[in-house]
Amino acid sequence: MSDPFGAVHRSHAAALSAAGLDPAEVERVVRRALEEDLALGPDVTTDSTVSALAKATGDIVPRSPGVLAGVPVAAAVFDLVGRGQIDVHLLAADGTAARPGEAVLTVAGPARALLTAERTALNLIGHLSGIATLTRHWVDAVVGTAAAIRDTRKTTPGLRALEKYAVRCGGGANHRMALGDAALIKDNHVAAAGGITAAVEAVRRSAPTVPLEVECDTLDQVREAIAAGVELVLLDNFSLADTVAAVDLARGTGCRLEASGGLTLDHAREVAATGVDYLAVGALTHSAPVLDLGLDLRA
Repeated sequence: MSDPFGAVHRSHAAALSAAGLDPAEVERVVRRALEEDLALGPDVTTDSTVSALAKATGDIVPRSPGVLAGVPVAAAVFDLVGRGQIDVHLLAADGTAARPGEAVLTVAGPARALLTAERTALNLIGHLSGIATLTRHWVDAVVGTAAAIRDTRKTTPGLRALEKYAVRCGGGANHRMALGDAALIKDNHVAAAGGITAAVEAVRRSAPTVPLEVECDTLDQVREAIAAGVELVLLDNFSLADTVAAVDLARGTGCRLEASGGLTLDHAREVAATGVDYLAVGALTHSAPVLDLGLDLRA
């Protein structure tokens, strides 16, 4: 069976690469999304109501203010559906402001192809821009402190690279991408190993060069982790007072601290002002509201 899709335009692939994304991985995500829409046949509504000869021009336009992420990803959707017949112009860069009424992408070509690609393109750019927008709110909340906003692995299966990219577009930083690029010793690992010190020693023996973080629930555990020489301690659901105490324990040791659990945007600055290095916010990727954008065909 012939491939129903085209290829990502080389200029859009270059934009994805420049953003730190793998164009081939983005194409796989887009293809999978399009396959969901076309799994039961072609777009019956569009094919029934729009002439095969009809041409159209349209603009992707934000309905709400925010931060853009995924403009070249949306372009890739039109590339694959259009099979070289859709002319795509990127009008705005990821990481910049989404302004209601100002087009971020213009497409022109067969009307059927534009309408078939519409929802997938909007799903992706809306989701990623929503993550970037929420991240920017958290980043703005801690401006003036030394703390950075970091994501977690609480990502949508199959979309991790894109979602973590969107966090970067919003000014945030990425935690580990997968299970092998850093070690994070959590309570179950501590229980299995027989204690924090034992768990740290076990990781150091098997993966001596991998960055190591230990999750702590108490100040005593923080003391033990610092004594074991870890590089980073995650403070799990610490009170503000205990966070301040942990910062005092870590001062001068070279150990960095990451606050996590129970964090809210309203109190982000208070936590950041304690002197922690990071705020880990799972909500950036698992609870970000979609930014509202639409495709408007020109009359």
